[in-house]
Amino acid sequence: MSSLITKEPKSDCQPHLWRYDDVRPALMEAGDIISAKEAVRRVLILENPGMTGQSKITTSLYGGLQLVLPGEVAPCHRHSQSALRFVLEGQGAHTAVDGEKTYMSPGDFVTTPSMAWHDHGNTSDQPMVWLDGLDIPIVQFFDASFVEDLDKDEQKITKPANTSQFLYGEGLLPLENDHHGSCSPVFNYTYEKSRRTLEFLRSTQDSDRNHGYKLHYSNPLDGGYAMPTMATFLQMLPKGFAGQPYRSTDATVFVCVEGRGMTNIGGQDFAWSPRDIFVVPSWQKVSHQADEESVLFSYSDRAVQEKLGLWREQKG
Repeated sequence: MSSLITKEPKSDCQPHLWRYDDVRPALMEAGDIISAKEAVRRVLILENPGMTGQSKITTSLYGGLQLVLPGEVAPCHRHSQSALRFVLEGQGAHTAVDGEKTYMSPGDFVTTPSMAWHDHGNTSDQPMVWLDGLDIPIVQFFDASFVEDLDKDEQKITKPANTSQFLYGEGLLPLENDHHGSCSPVFNYTYEKSRRTLEFLRSTQDSDRNHGYKLHYSNPLDGGYAMPTMATFLQMLPKGFAGQPYRSTDATVFVCVEGRGMTNIGGQDFAWSPRDIFVVPSWQKVSHQADEESVLFSYSDRAVQEKLGLWREQKG
């Protein structure tokens, strides 16, 4: 019984960092080998070294880098897994979700709800790369995986671009709200707006000793997380920030958006710079240091853990 009910979390998930400059050449090589249409989704999976062969970045979540080259379309489909996109490189490609199209820029956080039709296209003259985060292991655990392909590459666009942003993302809500589902009706949280909010916090408040200035992306209908299974965050670390040790039960994937610094995870130091990705396993002590003003995006399964009454944190 002691091996089943442990005194503290025990996980095969390991701390790890993927340097974008090291990974990018392999991603571009993949673009020469297979098209987005042939692959359906051309993605380099970021596999945690403690869980080889399982396509997991943490015990409960998936992560990968998706490439869409100029002129390509990643064909339309839908699945029971929820997905997030965090844009790393490129400008002007789009994603379409349930009849609405949004154009993406670096730092944008884009949601794809469970069973929502979605396709991606790139009409720009540069490659587009984003981090895909999905709850694939959670859905697999419950044996609830379904996927369906549309009979054409791109869905019909039935709404003006950025409709959801105008209706739900400006502090106003329609009197007759017809949004259904547990995912936020805003499906592109632009970095431009999110960065301004961080800047306001920095200018008006003291920083948290563990997290600096940290926000969670919220669903404007209920104030909860933007997605039902994955909690997403954006935080700013001021120049010279030296965070106190912190740990929580949600293994977390971080992406450096701006700046340079170092994160100590369970006694190991990981130096990061823009577009690098690193993972912090459950209940391992973590502390961030910033060599210059830095911004980090992160996602975890905290949304699920809180619903189940399992989430726990410990501040140093």
